[in-house]
Amino acid sequence: MSSLASESPQHLLIFAREPVLGRVKTRLAADIGPEAALEVYRELLYLTAAAVTTAEVPATVWLAEAPHPTADAAQPRPEWPGLPWRVQPPADLLGERMAHAFGEAFATGAGRVVIIGTDCPGLQPAILQQAFAALETHDLVVGPAEDGGYYLLGLRELQPALFANKDWSTATVLPDTLADAARLGLRVAQLPVLHDVDSARDLAAWRG
Repeated sequence: MSSLASESPQHLLIFAREPVLGRVKTRLAADIGPEAALEVYRELLYLTAAAVTTAEVPATVWLAEAPHPTADAAQPRPEWPGLPWRVQPPADLLGERMAHAFGEAFATGAGRVVIIGTDCPGLQPAILQQAFAALETHDLVVGPAEDGGYYLLGLRELQPALFANKDWSTATVLPDTLADAARLGLRVAQLPVLHDVDSARDLAAWRG
């Protein structure tokens, strides 16, 4: 178990996609069409970027695919003004890509690292700040999603087991992650439960 790291530099990892027709929110697109799904995704990107900017935490965007046409990595992407970006490694499993991003952050000196996606319209700057604060006294912080996954995960050191043997995008992700944390003896903090937007039903709940 790691020692307390209240003074450690903090870093936010954002897993995102470029807003490209037919490449985003495919489950939602099956319900409402790819054009409408793209507009929803653009809105989610805007809300996430606004929360990150207001929270004022150092952050890196990890894109699922390289921008097309080829972009200058030294220039921020339009959706993420002021933020550096990288491309996720070509691993098949989400857990492998997440573990890689965490490892990169810790290797560059971060002591409290948090990862988020771009599917949670209820993500607020205060929740991001609360997550980093929780890592002052806990080894793991998790933001449970209503669907059984999580919208946020934070660590003080890389824990490979948390990213292995998971059925990603299913309702088992959160309970399996918490079970791993208990087995490893990690001190866990949980944030408020929030909703992701992955389907037409989720979208209706959000709009409602």
